[in-house]
Amino acid sequence: MTSSGLGKEQHPSGGLGTIHGTDLAEVLHCAAREARRRLNAVAAAVYLLDERRRELRLALAGGSAPSFFTFPGRMGLDMPSASVRAWKSGRVAVLIDPDPVGPGQKHTLPYPYTALSAPVTAGGRRFGALTVLRPETYGDYLPAERAELEDTGRRLARALTRLVEDGVSVVAGPMPMLVPPQADVDTSVCTPGWGVRSVPGSAGTSMMYPLRRLAELLNRATTMEDVVAAAQYCVMAPMRAQALVLVSAGEGRLWVLGHSGDSSRMVRALHGVGVDERTPAAEAFHGRPLFITGDHSPDADLLAAGPTRTEAHLPLIGDGQFVDLPMAGGRRVVAVCCLAFSGPRSFPPEERALLGMMAGLLGAAVERVELSARQRQVAQCLQRFLLPSNLPDLPRLTTTARYRPAGVKSMVGGDWYDVIKLAGDRAVLVVGDVEGHAMESAAVMGQVRTAMASYATEGHRPTAVITRTGGLLDKLGTDLTVTCCVVALDTLDGTAEVALAGHPAPLVRRPDGSIRALDSPANVPLGVFMENRFQGREHTLEPGSVLMLYTNGLVDSPSADPEGCAQALLASGDGGPPPDLEQLADLIVAELTAPQQRRDDAVLLLARYEGTLGQEPRVAGLHIQRRDLRGVRAARTFVHDHLDSWGLQDLSDSLELVVSEVVTNALIHAGSDVDVRLRAFADHVRLEVRDSDSNPPIPSPLSLTEEENAETEHGRGLLIVEALVEEWNSSPNGLGKTVSLNLPILPH
Repeated sequence: MTSSGLGKEQHPSGGLGTIHGTDLAEVLHCAAREARRRLNAVAAAVYLLDERRRELRLALAGGSAPSFFTFPGRMGLDMPSASVRAWKSGRVAVLIDPDPVGPGQKHTLPYPYTALSAPVTAGGRRFGALTVLRPETYGDYLPAERAELEDTGRRLARALTRLVEDGVSVVAGPMPMLVPPQADVDTSVCTPGWGVRSVPGSAGTSMMYPLRRLAELLNRATTMEDVVAAAQYCVMAPMRAQALVLVSAGEGRLWVLGHSGDSSRMVRALHGVGVDERTPAAEAFHGRPLFITGDHSPDADLLAAGPTRTEAHLPLIGDGQFVDLPMAGGRRVVAVCCLAFSGPRSFPPEERALLGMMAGLLGAAVERVELSARQRQVAQCLQRFLLPSNLPDLPRLTTTARYRPAGVKSMVGGDWYDVIKLAGDRAVLVVGDVEGHAMESAAVMGQVRTAMASYATEGHRPTAVITRTGGLLDKLGTDLTVTCCVVALDTLDGTAEVALAGHPAPLVRRPDGSIRALDSPANVPLGVFMENRFQGREHTLEPGSVLMLYTNGLVDSPSADPEGCAQALLASGDGGPPPDLEQLADLIVAELTAPQQRRDDAVLLLARYEGTLGQEPRVAGLHIQRRDLRGVRAARTFVHDHLDSWGLQDLSDSLELVVSEVVTNALIHAGSDVDVRLRAFADHVRLEVRDSDSNPPIPSPLSLTEEENAETEHGRGLLIVEALVEEWNSSPNGLGKTVSLNLPILPH
């Protein structure tokens, strides 16, 4: 849209009486320039609502560098900024410090400026806010200065209203326009589509904004989703691309790392393509960016010189253009950024240079994120083999466990759990925590866990188990300390002996719903010198009691009492008798904070002591090796034979069909051994199927996209499960998952 001349009508205060113009950029620039001059500010900015009216976006900023780079690019409508407060309240707002720590605190904003913001409103229209910055760290703006800015904001609103009435869309673009000071500017860069056309140097300055924002976002990126989101906001949107796809190369093929925009067809064309098939993306891995801007562009001619598959992009954009940018990490290309455009598009040298700098930032981020992901996979694999693959079955004791790692930035932790089955209807429950989050923590954890299991199997009491393990820890030569809780339980009479090594005491939930701790001397962590012997204490459990052992990551709250938090978690439910043990475990871990907010691993071990009263539960187990083609048939026979021996033939048909579907999914998609456990209680039968894939099965007959369809394919058979049982559950445990369900035993 062309710009008309700005009619200037002198205002008594020295400003502009009216802001004229038919070009949005010129109107915004005129208002920002006037506000900066009238208030003697170092920078001024105009924020406008985005298309969906969900946030304020920086539309234009003018002033001296680097002051205008300190303006946030986007602000949610709930932020405590001066611009948002002015837009919400319709009054001038000042921001000196948005979040003071306490009385008398000095100015702590990241930049040495005070912000003053006025609303840009006219009639019933609230366009946004006009904000200025001054290098002040104290005091307030004078009433006259507030009035100056408020007056400029009102006149800007009237000018924007005229644009709206003329059919001009008054919304912020994907990236702001930046206007440098008028003196000594570089006028050599005049790239169309960037900055204010009538202001020398605005285009080149504006092009630096998305580059700086991209660097900021990528510095905080920890996942590939973060990298794609940054590329969408700072590369795809300002370049006005229709689609963005990031691809890597491995095992001789291209693999899609992430994508955004109208990219589904492009993803299908690129994912899995051989690197020797001369697609533009594959060619870009040689280090040369490709700009395909038409049938006779130099890069298109280059690809046409040999066997090529440029149609890998063209089905999406027809006669449009696309760009393939090599993303280098260090001295090698780690990925390629593919951009597609829906119409004719030229790429001046300045834009090509900008895209090259952006690709370099993206390449470094992708390399860092992939390295972090590989390290975490190694750590998780190590922990997978150090934690127990399954918990043993005991006639009068039902157990379940949950493991939740800390945030994505953490390495593997040293938390573990164990249930050790002994002769004479006895069991030993163990939960422990090795200090730190590193490979050494996991290695020490594996040695300590093995030692405790060995000493317990030899028949030593809990105090002797932790004493001997402490002696072993001293010989390992590590500086790490270990806390643990060991409970030896006799399932015949309910006697429980508890020994602690600097660990939280276990909790018990009685059949009447009351909760208490099984107190025992706290002692000191293993690895800390102790003159006296470790001491323990005996307790007696009532039949129907639920034991809870845990690590401190489960109650990681600096503002609350850890034991009180643990008791509140164990009380989850309606306050009556405890629910099914698996459901109770899920209720407890559901209260945990999000993974990125957890500072420590969390382990939960629950055990229900059934006692000897009433009908004892009947238990049976079956182990199926991976890729065993007869595994499903063996599972059906296992269920049929045991239900028949327990006099529960009425449930056999339904449960055989259910176990067929669940075991089939586990064998096909987990690629691991599968354990089947069947337990018959007085009023229901419980089926559990365990495998090593932590991804939950998703029963979904239809999917919105082909990508979602691929993810949900392994859940098709579970539609049958849902039709036969009222409730089923999938619980990750750090080693994979357990799919569990209950079938009621109907009275005859």
